Order: sequence, then structure tokens, then C-alpha cells
Amino acid sequence: MEINLGHSAVTKEIYLDNAATTKVYPSVCEKMVEVMSKDYGNPSSLHMKGFAAEQYVKEARKTIASVMKVDEKEIVFTSGGTESNNMAIIGAAMANKRRGKHLITTSIEHASVYNPFIWLEGQGFEVTYLPVDNHGIVSTEALEGALRDDTILVSVMAVNNEIGTIQPLDEIGAVIKKKSPEILFHVDAIQGFGKIEIYPSKLRIDLMSVSGHKLHGPKGIGFLYIKNKVKVQPLILGGGQQKDMRSGTENVPGIAGLGEAVCRVFENFKDKQRNLYTLREQFVSRLEQMDGVKINGFAHQVSDVNLHQGPAPHVVSASFEDIRAEVLLHALEERGIYVSSGSACSSNHPAISGTLKAIGTERKFLDATIRFSLCYDTTEEELNTCCEVLEALLPMLRRFTRGGRK
Repeated sequence: MEINLGHSAVTKEIYLDNAATTKVYPSVCEKMVEVMSKDYGNPSSLHMKGFAAEQYVKEARKTIASVMKVDEKEIVFTSGGTESNNMAIIGAAMANKRRGKHLITTSIEHASVYNPFIWLEGQGFEVTYLPVDNHGIVSTEALEGALRDDTILVSVMAVNNEIGTIQPLDEIGAVIKKKSPEILFHVDAIQGFGKIEIYPSKLRIDLMSVSGHKLHGPKGIGFLYIKNKVKVQPLILGGGQQKDMRSGTENVPGIAGLGEAVCRVFENFKDKQRNLYTLREQFVSRLEQMDGVKINGFAHQVSDVNLHQGPAPHVVSASFEDIRAEVLLHALEERGIYVSSGSACSSNHPAISGTLKAIGTERKFLDATIRFSLCYDTTEEELNTCCEVLEALLPMLRRFTRGGRK
């Protein structure tokens, strides 16, 4: 049966799926075109073309290291977040297995973290999956109780990709290193980097994964921070590029674009972050006024924006009673508003969210949840328009759903 929901009043595209991917900054595109058309040499070549290409790699590495307050030698470029997570988890586990085979992660990790741990279990490792509370926060007490003498790695994401919860990384790092300085602390910062302040040295992080396309850079590029002297077994072998950590000719256009994106994102960072939090607060407050709407994770800020606990500034997870997420997603799409019904990285394999289950979401909301994700270019007008469309759509969709049950 076809539902007639009226014509769209939205004439301009409103993109609210930035946690899935972001629009590439124009300056990033320009930088990449410059590399591909002018300085296209292989950075390993000994002639001037190679030298010119190598300079882009060095410049990007310097920019990223400066933002993170780490050594340039601690940055390894990868093909993106998934490779970075795999390299950190599998590489660290394999390189340190003589010390032990016990690993710890959480019950709400991204598939690119969760699946490497599943694979490692098949290789003889033992994995403890920590529970979370109804906000999605890992208990440091549970972590402390799970740490053992043979624990070699703990992996906790900085910001949950579905509900936007920020983990207390400072407390987690302190608990890990109190048990043993040799236990490695990996952070999947793919949703957090560029949205919250994350300084690996301050937070006792040994390994940290980042993806370019989550912060207005190109797809197919990312990096892994590997603290000096941390042992990681390379997963890609070949010509020994990047000091044998990740062989293969460097993706110079992607690396240059990533460096430019990082530079842009962190310009006036605190001002942009505060503005984004303000927009999120206004958006959430209006959603809460709608009938049958529930916010997942943290609805509002709980403390200073840079304390590692509470909601990230760019993600809002909302459940809509009596409306299937897919139906609402496409109804919004017809009106030029783009959102997500979960983690876009696994959207081709529909399943009930493990994160929503882990935080104790009521059954009626498990298949009724939409993720709205903002960026620094999102405007108040766009969010107001989204709310106006929702206010018109929800009663119509519910009439159809409830009417169909009779």
C-alpha cells in the first residue's frame, strides 16, 4: 500500500548523516587535484618528482602530530578507520602474545573493532566484553575487575558511532596503567577525532585510530597513532614503506587531503565545538517536545564539553514510537533530509543494533531509531526545518501504522 504524505516543503538538501561520511572541504579537493595533476611522483623515488610528493606526506604527518601533541614518527597512514583498527588490535595482539592472550573491549564497539576480536578468539585469545550502563558508559569498576596479569590490550571507542556517548577515556587509561604500564590502551577515535579533544599522551593512549572521511577529508585514507616503542606486528608486507609498518606506495593525494582536512577542522576548534553543542541542545530540546520520541544515550550535556563523558556534539540518536526507522528515513529523504537508521558501515546488512540492546532500549524502540548527525557547517535553520518536517510527518505515519493494526 502506498502512503501519500503530501509534497515536500523542503527545497534545499539537508544532510544530517555526517557520522556516516562528511562532505569534502573545497580546499581538500584543491589540494588533492594539485597532487594528482602536478606533484604526482612516487614518494619513494629519488628524483625531484618523488621529493615533491614526499613533502606532502611529511607536511600532513607534521600537521596531524601537532594537533595531537605527539611525535611525527608515531603517525602511520592507512586506508581508513577499518584498517587502522585491524592493525591496532590484531597487530598489537600478535606482537605481544608472549606476555599473555587476554584482551578486553566493550559490548558497543564498531564492527571494525568487534570482528577483529572475534577473529582473535579463533586464534586462541580470550576476550572479555565489558557491559555499559543505559547511557552507553563503560564502568571503570568493571574494567578494573576484568584486568588480569595476562591482559595485554584494552580497546575502548572514544565516541559511540550510534548514540554519540563519550567514554571517560582519562579514567579508563588511569585504571589500565595502574594495573600495569605494559597493558596497551587502544582507542577507536574515528567518531571522536575532530569533535572532542583527544591527546594520547595525556589520556595514556598507546594506539589510536582515525578516518579521514569523518572529518571532511577523502574516503580511503586514515591513520593509526602508535606510541613510540609500542610493538605492533605489520599486517601488510611489501616494500617496507613507513618504516616497515605499512608497506605499499603511499596514497599521497589522500594523505595531503587528510592533512588539509585536519588543519581546517581544528581552526578555531573550541568556538566551533561550542556552537555545535548549542545547536545540538536546541535540536534535542525540540525533539523531546514531540509525542512518542525518546533520546538514546545522553540527551543533554552533563558537564564541561571537554570532560570525556557525556554526549558528543554531533550525534543525536532518537527513537520514534510506532514508526519503523526505515519508513521514517525514506519519508525524510523524500523531503530532501538525509539521516541514518544506524551504523552506515553495516547498513547493507540490516540487523537490530547491538548498541541499543546493550543500553537496555525497550523492544518497541529497537527498530524505530534514527541517527541524526551534524557537522560544523550545519545551521540552525536546517535543524528547525527538520523538526518542522518531523512534526508534520509523525502523526501521519502513526495513523497509518496504528490503522494497519486494526
